[in-house]
This record gives sequence, C-alpha cells and structure tokens, in this order.
Amino acid sequence: MTESPGKGSRVDAWLPMADGIRLSVTLHLPDPAGGPQPCILEALPYRKDDMTSTSYSEEYERLRDEYGYAVARLDLRGTGSSGGRATDEYPAQEQADLHEVIAWLAGQEWCSGSVGMYGTSYSGFNSLQMACERPEALKAICAIYATDDRYTDDVHYLGGVLKWLDLIDYCHYMTPMNALPPVPAVWGEGWREEWLARIDEHEPWLFTWLENATDGAYWRHGSVRPDYDRIQCPTMIVVGWADGYRNNSFRTMEALARNDVPRRLLAGPWAHASPSSSAPGPRIDLVPEMVRWWDRWLRGVENGVDSEPEALWYVRGSHRPAPDLDTLPGYWRAEEWPSPRSGTRTLNILGRRPYPVRPDVGTAAWISCAGHLPYGQPLDQRHDDADSLTWDFEAEEVELAGNPVLHLTVAADKPSAQVSVKLCDLFVDGTSTLITRGLLDLDARDSLAERKPLVPGQAYEVAVELEATTWKFARGHKLRLSVAGADWPNTAAPPEPVTLHVQAGRLELPVMEEPSPWPVPEFVAGDEVSGEVAEGVVWRVERDILAGMTTCVIDHGSEYEAPYGTVVEHYAGRVSVDTATFEQRAESDVSFTMRYAVPDAVALTSRATLDVRATPQSYDVTIELVCLEGDVEVARRSWERTFPRR
Repeated sequence: MTESPGKGSRVDAWLPMADGIRLSVTLHLPDPAGGPQPCILEALPYRKDDMTSTSYSEEYERLRDEYGYAVARLDLRGTGSSGGRATDEYPAQEQADLHEVIAWLAGQEWCSGSVGMYGTSYSGFNSLQMACERPEALKAICAIYATDDRYTDDVHYLGGVLKWLDLIDYCHYMTPMNALPPVPAVWGEGWREEWLARIDEHEPWLFTWLENATDGAYWRHGSVRPDYDRIQCPTMIVVGWADGYRNNSFRTMEALARNDVPRRLLAGPWAHASPSSSAPGPRIDLVPEMVRWWDRWLRGVENGVDSEPEALWYVRGSHRPAPDLDTLPGYWRAEEWPSPRSGTRTLNILGRRPYPVRPDVGTAAWISCAGHLPYGQPLDQRHDDADSLTWDFEAEEVELAGNPVLHLTVAADKPSAQVSVKLCDLFVDGTSTLITRGLLDLDARDSLAERKPLVPGQAYEVAVELEATTWKFARGHKLRLSVAGADWPNTAAPPEPVTLHVQAGRLELPVMEEPSPWPVPEFVAGDEVSGEVAEGVVWRVERDILAGMTTCVIDHGSEYEAPYGTVVEHYAGRVSVDTATFEQRAESDVSFTMRYAVPDAVALTSRATLDVRATPQSYDVTIELVCLEGDVEVARRSWERTFPRR
C-alpha cells in the first residue's frame, strides 16, 4: 500500500535479511524536497498492518509532516507480515535483525544516515537493547514504558514470585497472536502455506518463561541492568507512575549519569497508555518533547535540551482512590538526578505477634501494571490493610521521590513464604490510597538467581525494595506501612498455608528535602479527558464464603476497522485461590478474528485457551489452540506441561 498525504508518503517495503528472510516495514517518508532526513524506527511484534495499524498513526504522520522526520514501523521476525518464526521475546536473532534494519535505513537515499529508535513497551524494550548493542547509525533512543530488568520488572516475575494475573493477559494472548497468518494483501501468494507453517512450528512463549523461574543468563539477555555502561547513545526515558515499568527511572538515570551519557527522564502519572490519552492524567502531548530530543541528537540542533534539568517528574498528591480516575492532583518538578536535594528518612518498625497469611490479600490493588480497563487503578486499601500487619506514621507535607526500602527481621513456620509490602496515604477518615508496593520471595532473600528454602522458625534479615514513586502527603495525613504474606492476584500466593513473624525492621524513605530551584516544567496539553470506556468491560471480584474461594474475573473486547478489513478481539479470564489450601487456578480464553476484505473476502481466527493449576509442588499448564478459516477448522494444537515450583 502506498499513500501520499500532502507531500509526504507512506510506503510498504520488504527488508531482506542475511539469511534470506524478508521483514515487512512501513515507511512514512517526508517531502523529498527537504532532502535526506533522520529516520526514527519502531520495531514491534503486534501486527502493524491490522491489529495496531491505527495505533500512533497520527503520531507518525506528525513526525513526518510537521517535523520532517522519516518513520519506519517494522513487524519483527515471524510476526504480522514478516517472514521467519517468532520464537520468543527479544531473542538474539531479533537484535541481529535490527542491526541489519538500522544499517539499511541509514543507507537509503532519503535518510541522512542518522537513525533513532523509540516506542512504547516492547518497542521501548528493544530500543534500550539496541542502545546496548551500539549500531553505528543509532544516534539516540526514546524508551517509553520499558524496563531495564526483564526478570523482576516485567510481566513474568516480581521479587522471585510468578506474576499471576498477567498469565491470563499478555502471557497468554501472545500464543494466539503469534499463530495468526501474515496479512494476505501484503504477503501475496502463499500466505495460507505460511500460516499453516507458523501454526505447526509455534510454541507458546509462556513455557520458556516458566522454565526460567529464577534470574540468570536467560533474563539478563535483553536486560540493561546491571551493565548500564553498554549504553553510550543519548537516552530519553518516559515513565508512568501507574505503569508496571516505573523502576526504569531514577536508578537508570543514576547509572547513565555515572557514565556521563546524555539522558532525560519524563515521568508522569500515566498508566500503560499514551501520555496524551492515559487515565490517570494530567495528560500531555509527548510528540513535541520527543522532537526536541531527536532534533538535538539526530540533527545536531543546539536547542538547549542537554543543558536543562535532566529529570522532569509529576509529584502525585493525596487523593481518594478510584478504579478509573481521570486525573490526579499534584505538580511537576524539574531536577538534576541524582539530586543534591534528595535524602533518606528512616522509620523504625516494632515487631508484631505471628501473622497467619491470607492468600487473597491484594484484590484491592489488582495488578501492578495498570493500562486500559479492566486493568485499572487501585481501590481503597483499607480492606486489604485489615488482613495485613500495619504501622502508621506522621507524614504531613513529606515528599517522596525514589524507591523506598523495607528492612525486616522475619521468620516463617514453613520452608517457603513471601513478604508483600505496601505504602499507603492514610486519610483522617481511614481511607487508604496505595502509593507503591514491593514483593520478595523469602526463598530468594539472598539473590533472585538462587533459591534457599527457609528453616522454619529461624529469623532472617531481608530487604524489600518497593517500586519507584513520587508523592506529597497532605496536611493531617499519615503514611501507612502494610505488610502481608501475599499480593494476590497480582502475584501467585504462597504454595501452602504459612505464618509470618515480623520481629523488627526499618523503613527507608527517599525524600526531597528542599524545593527545586528550577522553573516548573510546562508541556503542551494532551486530551482533555481520557479515552477509557467502561461499557462492555467486566472487572469483578467474587468471594464464595462457604467454599472459601476468592475469584477475579475479566472480560473485554473490541471490533475496529483496519486497512485491509476488520479486526475482532476478545479476552476472557479468571483466576482463583482456595483460602484454606492456597491452591490456585488461572484460566483464559482469547480469540482474534481478521475479516480481510482484500484480496478476497475471508475471515481468519486464532483462538487459544489456557488452564494453569498451581499445586504446592508444581504449575500444571494446558493450552489449546484452534485456527479457523470462516467456520472451518484448519489446524489445532494442544500442549500439556508441568513446571516445578521453585
């Protein structure tokens, strides 16, 4: 497909790789009268020609038509319209491909030879990865909502504990998505044969993630942490405090500062959605901020972006919680980072009597990576607080910025246990608003790469790092520390009933001790209201009192037009835990239907179901995949695997 909006153009092209595989790329090329221009690359596995064909399309056109940049959007190997096989997230082959892609882009007559990478989530991840790889033509990156640590800061594990609710979302829906065909109108003859080959050779990515239950070489591949010195190119990081990847903020900026790498942090109140449309806001137009970055490092424009404070963040203020807040109170702050105005406040924790763990504590916080409904914002925490150990402290006018750390002396009566930690803003009337959280599998107390069973009754000194945050407490408010033995359904509950004994501890709070001397940042406003719609979305918590079962249920979907037809998505899932035995189950049913109008009218469906049962010893996984053309089944796959709980 080739279009010419104004004097720019949109061109679909094939990029041949060294091994003969062709990758599909869409090029948004500016008016050639302006001469060769830098190119900005986004590389992702989410099907640029149908499922995400309209995502950020206005952004690409603005970068091209308003600012004169070329933009390349690439389907990664084995996804969308590209050839090859999608074997995993961020495999070594992906980085090898991107080396070739960047060199190809830099060598085109319409390109100035300078390439930038950017993107949200997956394409933010691989922007960081390629910055570590240092291709010659890659001059700068902008990573939006992307982590520096794939093991403990992604959708797989948190503090050594399996992310439970994510099983029924991303961790499962990539199975049917990767079994979809290439877009027939783009691929051409032979698309059905390619589709059947994809299905036949496909293996769910989830299995690899469950096999790698501890940190190690698998997870370090594709992670920046701890070897930040591999990054030398200018790096802009965009973070949302309601997003799951907010730790790639203060610590990454500090590491880049040690290496004197040009850097910029922009951290807002946003969830895993565009800063221009996210709930919560306030929302901003990110494009002008990125353009200033690209202009400085891809065009060499002396616009002052490298002489300003490198860290801009939104300080969230005290507010009452709601699952679909449109905006949060607070204010913007500009700072150097590390800042000479940053300090630490230490609060001592007194011991408490033994605490029998409830496995379903956490339903008021739902998921650590908010995005679009039904994955919304935390509820009032007082109900979870009632089933936790809590300590309250005076906090009037305290301003947080960084990663709090809780040091505990704790014992358990079983070989396996975990500690869930939350900080909350406590109102005078008892309302409790979640600020930040952290989790640690006590088996991994010394290292996330090593598991050591606990000696029942023996006390251990452990440290739990909470997720990065900013916050300003209102007058009369208190800080509540909440400690529990589970954070469910965000993460899997312990394998069996267990009792914790918190004997002592101290909480280290990162605080801003002085006002900033820098002017308050100003931005172009984003959308007036968020794009979130609750209609047709199920987000439900069920408690079967007599059966002792707690269940969380989600259901949502959408139908929308794409360049070659219509896309229909549907997601349904449920997770449950037995509050007496701690046995758990996760079930998901996801389907994608592509109703292509060209070159022939055809409806193609990929549907997969997931059933994971957690026993004290194992995760027992069943996946069923069925693919249809119209109502006719063209292929079926099934898998049954068991993974030990480590």
